[in-house]
Amino acid sequence: MIATSIERLQYLCHAIPPLLEGIDEETFSHKPAPDKWSKKEILGHLIDSAANNHHRFVRGQFQSVPSISYDQNEWNRCSRYNRLDSAQLIAFWTAYNRHLAAIGALIPEEDLLRTCNTGGAEDHTLAYLFDDYVVHLEHHLRQIFEDY
Repeated sequence: MIATSIERLQYLCHAIPPLLEGIDEETFSHKPAPDKWSKKEILGHLIDSAANNHHRFVRGQFQSVPSISYDQNEWNRCSRYNRLDSAQLIAFWTAYNRHLAAIGALIPEEDLLRTCNTGGAEDHTLAYLFDDYVVHLEHHLRQIFEDY
C-alpha cells in the first residue's frame, strides 16, 4: 500500500545527503527574510516533521485515533537549527528517515488503515499519512535546492 513511498524515501536518503553536504555554510544558514526559514531551518523542519510523523506511525498502530499535532514555527524557533552544525543535521535527517522507511516497511497492511488526527477536522489513515509525509518531504527539499 505504501511501497512506492517507502522506495522513494529510501532513494532520497541515498541521493540527498551528498547534495546537502555540497551547500556552503553561508548559503545553508542564510535567511531570505527575518520571518522566512533558511535552508538549514527547512531541513530542521523536516526533522521535526519526521519526529511527529514517527509518533503517528507508531502510536497510530496501538492507540485509538491518537491526536498528534505540532506548531511547526515554534518547534523550529526553539530548536535553533541555524545555530546547529550542518553535518549533524544532515546525518540526523538521513538516519531518521531511514528509520521511518524501515518502520513503514514493517507496518502490517491492516494497521495502515488505522487512523490518526493531525489537528484538522478529518482523521487520516496511516497509509495516507505516510504517503503525505514523503510528498511533504519532497516539497521542502525542492525549496532547499531552488536557486542553488
